[in-house]
Amino acid sequence: MGRTQGPDWLERLDGFLVRRQPGLVAFRRDLHMHPEASFQEFRTTERILHQLETVGLTAVRLPKGTGAICDIGSGKGPIVALRADIDALRLTDEKSVPYRSTNPGVCHACGHDVHTTAVLGAGLFLSGLADEGLLPGTVRLVFQPAEETLGGALDVVASGGLAGVQRIFGLHCEPKYEVGQVGLRDGAITGAYDRVRVHIGGMSASGRHPDLIFALAKIITELPAALSRRIDPRSSLSLVWGTLKALPTDGLLPDSGIAEGTVRCFDEAARRRAPGIIEELVRSVASAYDIEASLKYIHGIPPTVNESNSVGNFRDAAQLVLGENKIFTAPQSLGGDDFGVYLQEVPGAYARLGVRAPGQSDYDLHQGIFDVDERSISVGVRLLAVAALMALSQLSLTG
Repeated sequence: MGRTQGPDWLERLDGFLVRRQPGLVAFRRDLHMHPEASFQEFRTTERILHQLETVGLTAVRLPKGTGAICDIGSGKGPIVALRADIDALRLTDEKSVPYRSTNPGVCHACGHDVHTTAVLGAGLFLSGLADEGLLPGTVRLVFQPAEETLGGALDVVASGGLAGVQRIFGLHCEPKYEVGQVGLRDGAITGAYDRVRVHIGGMSASGRHPDLIFALAKIITELPAALSRRIDPRSSLSLVWGTLKALPTDGLLPDSGIAEGTVRCFDEAARRRAPGIIEELVRSVASAYDIEASLKYIHGIPPTVNESNSVGNFRDAAQLVLGENKIFTAPQSLGGDDFGVYLQEVPGAYARLGVRAPGQSDYDLHQGIFDVDERSISVGVRLLAVAALMALSQLSLTG
């Protein structure tokens, strides 16, 4: 046990947050008032860079101009990363609060402003330890753009953002939990997200005009059931249709049709099998109705599969920061998060951060009325900072 371990971390964090919490809340509100959609986060990036510069940290902007990476420490020893997604949703802010979005049609209805503030706060605290020579390694802050459009994590990896990283941690707001609570889970916590597009059309082999509407209806009703019998149900793989088009060109019968949907699952092996099986099933149903069919399978993001040692770091941090009775087993969600991209590269863990005020009615993400109890910011700072320190200490001993 080094002298930065355990209670001393908490004492230092307490002092840090007494000084910094009002500024962190103000920073979160500023981001909330000025939300920016995926790959448009230029102002957000500038605000992050400015905050880091105030404590002498230098960040590297990502190649597309939004998002940044900042290393804290001497560069010696193990490296762990803390990730924040910085983009907002294309959604109207419906709240009556002083920090309501000033950008029409865009708002932070998923809590990314809280994630960004928590990672920033943890980074500022850890920078102080590094200045005193008390950081047992390097912490990399990853301020990632474009989580909502599923492209930002891939850009971080492509730009070398995970080079040398041995563990990575991330938080996501969870209004199902009250502030001061956290959800942890070993293994898959969020699902993969892929898209499919089925196109049918053309004359039948017999030369007659096929009933494309009926055939397309058969494809969209028979495929999900048939798929569930070809893939292990424990993977929770599901095909859900979202769009169906078959417009007539001559006012009577269509000559083509399109069905589009999403494929989600918790198991990467099942996900790899899905395109071939879906294509086989599409062609089988189409041939039964004497029509031509093609499938376009668009890979999105993998499932987010937490690594047990990293979850253990979060759990140990939560026990110190919150207490055992505030730690819950997070349910699995088929909603995707491109944090899973990072976990295909390095071990890590993704946790659910409680943000609902005690006594407040339950609510969900991706709504124009979404807001958080801002005390969750300091909880997020504590969890991320202590988890990073735990991981660095553990890796230093085993490395």
